[in-house]
Amino acid sequence: VQLQASGGGSVQAGGSLRLSCVVSGRIFSSDTVGWFRQAPGQEREFVSSIFWSGYGTRYPDSVKGRFTISRDNAKNTVYLQMNTLKPEDTAVYSCAARKFYSSNWDYWGQGTQVTVSS
Repeated sequence: VQLQASGGGSVQAGGSLRLSCVVSGRIFSSDTVGWFRQAPGQEREFVSSIFWSGYGTRYPDSVKGRFTISRDNAKNTVYLQMNTLKPEDTAVYSCAARKFYSSNWDYWGQGTQVTVSS
Protein backbone atom coordinates (compact mmCIF):
# COMPACT_ATOMS: atom_id res chain seq x y z
CA VAL A 1 0.00 0.00 0.00
CA GLN A 2 1.33 3.44 -0.93
CA LEU A 3 -0.01 6.72 0.36
CA GLN A 4 0.66 10.28 -0.76
CA ALA A 5 -0.57 13.21 1.30
CA SER A 6 -0.99 16.77 0.13
CA GLY A 7 -2.95 19.93 0.82
CA GLY A 8 -1.14 21.50 3.74
CA GLY A 9 -0.51 25.21 4.00
CA SER A 10 -0.72 28.29 6.17
CA VAL A 11 -4.02 29.76 7.34
CA GLN A 12 -5.24 32.12 10.02
CA ALA A 13 -7.15 30.87 13.03
CA GLY A 14 -10.75 30.13 12.13
CA GLY A 15 -9.83 29.17 8.58
CA SER A 16 -10.13 25.88 6.75
CA LEU A 17 -7.92 23.46 4.86
CA ARG A 18 -8.55 20.16 3.13
CA LEU A 19 -5.89 17.49 3.13
CA SER A 20 -5.83 14.70 0.56
CA CYS A 21 -4.33 11.22 0.79
CA VAL A 22 -4.14 9.24 -2.44
CA VAL A 23 -3.99 5.52 -1.73
CA SER A 24 -2.71 2.87 -4.14
CA GLY A 25 -1.84 -0.80 -3.96
CA ARG A 26 -3.66 -3.69 -2.33
CA ILE A 27 -6.15 -2.17 0.04
CA PHE A 28 -9.43 -3.77 1.03
CA SER A 29 -12.72 -2.49 2.35
CA SER A 30 -11.93 -3.62 5.90
CA ASP A 31 -8.56 -1.87 5.96
CA THR A 32 -8.34 1.50 7.67
CA VAL A 33 -6.85 4.78 6.55
CA GLY A 34 -6.02 7.34 9.18
CA TRP A 35 -4.60 10.79 9.69
CA PHE A 36 -2.04 11.61 12.35
CA ARG A 37 -0.22 14.79 13.28
CA GLN A 38 2.96 15.66 15.06
CA ALA A 39 3.93 19.07 16.37
CA PRO A 40 7.57 19.93 17.20
CA GLY A 41 8.64 18.35 20.47
CA GLN A 42 5.38 16.44 20.84
CA GLU A 43 4.32 12.85 20.30
CA ARG A 44 2.39 11.79 17.25
CA GLU A 45 -1.36 12.24 17.75
CA PHE A 46 -4.22 10.34 16.14
CA VAL A 47 -6.54 12.71 14.27
CA SER A 48 -9.05 10.60 12.42
CA SER A 49 -9.65 7.30 10.65
CA ILE A 50 -12.07 5.66 8.25
CA PHE A 51 -12.54 2.18 6.87
CA TRP A 52 -11.66 1.92 3.19
CA SER A 53 -15.31 0.99 2.70
CA GLY A 54 -16.11 4.58 3.71
CA TYR A 55 -17.72 3.71 7.03
CA GLY A 56 -16.63 3.74 10.64
CA THR A 57 -15.13 7.19 11.16
CA ARG A 58 -13.34 8.06 14.38
CA TYR A 59 -12.10 11.33 15.91
CA PRO A 60 -10.48 12.34 19.19
CA ASP A 61 -12.22 15.02 21.23
CA SER A 62 -9.60 17.57 20.20
CA VAL A 63 -10.91 17.70 16.61
CA LYS A 64 -14.44 16.29 16.87
CA GLY A 65 -16.95 18.65 15.32
CA ARG A 66 -14.26 20.57 13.42
CA PHE A 67 -12.61 17.90 11.25
CA THR A 68 -14.34 15.52 8.86
CA ILE A 69 -12.78 12.50 7.17
CA SER A 70 -14.23 11.14 3.95
CA ARG A 71 -13.36 8.96 1.00
CA ASP A 72 -13.81 9.40 -2.75
CA ASN A 73 -14.15 5.98 -4.36
CA ALA A 74 -13.43 7.16 -7.88
CA LYS A 75 -10.22 8.93 -6.92
CA ASN A 76 -8.93 6.43 -4.33
CA THR A 77 -8.49 9.40 -2.06
CA VAL A 78 -9.20 10.03 1.61
CA TYR A 79 -9.83 13.63 2.58
CA LEU A 80 -9.52 15.43 5.88
CA GLN A 81 -11.60 18.58 5.90
CA MET A 82 -10.39 20.83 8.70
CA ASN A 83 -12.58 23.74 9.74
CA THR A 84 -12.35 26.32 12.51
CA LEU A 85 -8.61 25.74 12.71
CA LYS A 86 -6.75 26.75 15.85
CA PRO A 87 -3.07 27.55 16.38
CA GLU A 88 -2.78 24.30 18.34
CA ASP A 89 -3.65 22.40 15.15
CA THR A 90 -0.26 23.39 13.75
CA ALA A 91 1.67 20.22 12.96
CA VAL A 92 2.92 17.93 10.24
CA TYR A 93 -0.03 15.80 9.14
CA SER A 94 0.53 12.30 7.74
CA CYS A 95 -1.79 9.64 6.43
CA ALA A 96 -1.36 5.96 7.17
CA ALA A 97 -2.99 2.62 6.48
CA ARG A 98 -3.66 -0.35 8.71
CA LYS A 99 -4.54 -3.78 7.33
CA PHE A 100 -7.63 -5.47 8.72
CA TYR A 101 -5.51 -8.25 10.24
CA SER A 102 -3.04 -5.93 11.95
CA SER A 103 -3.11 -3.66 15.00
CA ASN A 104 -0.27 -1.57 13.61
CA TRP A 105 -0.22 1.31 11.19
CA ASP A 106 2.28 -0.30 8.82
CA TYR A 107 2.02 1.99 5.81
CA TRP A 108 2.76 5.70 5.88
CA GLY A 109 2.76 8.55 3.44
CA GLN A 110 4.96 11.61 3.66
CA GLY A 111 3.81 14.46 5.86
CA THR A 112 2.31 17.77 4.89
CA GLN A 113 2.76 20.90 7.02
CA VAL A 114 -0.24 22.73 8.42
CA THR A 115 0.43 26.08 10.09
CA VAL A 116 -2.32 28.05 11.81
CA SER A 117 -1.51 31.58 12.90
CA SER A 118 -3.40 33.54 15.52
